[in-house]
Amino acid sequence: MASPIRACVFDAYGTLFDVHSAVARHANAVGPKAEEMSKLWRAKQLEYTWTRTLMGRHADFWTVTGEALDVAMAAFGLTGAALRDSLLDAYRRLAAYPEVPAVLTRLRGAGLKTAILSNGTPAMLQDAVQAAGIAALLDAVLSVEEIGIYKPAARVYQIACRHFGVAPGEICFQSSNAWDAAGAAAYGFRVAWINRGGQPDEYGFARPAITLPSLAKLPDYVLGGQVLGG
Repeated sequence: MASPIRACVFDAYGTLFDVHSAVARHANAVGPKAEEMSKLWRAKQLEYTWTRTLMGRHADFWTVTGEALDVAMAAFGLTGAALRDSLLDAYRRLAAYPEVPAVLTRLRGAGLKTAILSNGTPAMLQDAVQAAGIAALLDAVLSVEEIGIYKPAARVYQIACRHFGVAPGEICFQSSNAWDAAGAAAYGFRVAWINRGGQPDEYGFARPAITLPSLAKLPDYVLGGQVLGG
């Protein structure tokens, strides 16, 4: 029989927080291609975490986020320190998805530990959690800066096991990023891929246990013992 789930651990960006809400707040200033610009910003942000990890040239996520924004702004002909500063400030206060507070409340009410495990820096995550009003619903906010390497390296997922003193199979991990969900499943977590964008299935060598369109129904699966894979 599978071990009971003792902790629910969440990716932050794209899973709890809408990464595109920063540009959305300044869409008029960015212009008619704001959505495309936001997607490029996010794509470059992730690309730089992977390339820096492979090169052994770590820089924290705030630095990487700024580097990615500079490239995205240049690609769309956007200039000006004021706009750059406004976008970065908005990124520190991203909107949480609407179902997040109720999901965390229900999981904690059932006696499970809840946490974030993110590429974000401790300061970035603290700002996001406070802005979303969910600090009291989390037992821990864990950052890769503890080890200086990015997801989906196995050492990152080990941070959560070490913090809670549990085995990988006792953690249910949620991410909207397929590569993150696959990395967590390969490590041994029981994983829910929160496929908000309806993307095709991938990473067949390390499949999540379940795929959901949002976090809304996650407690039904976790508390019903239906997240069994890894």
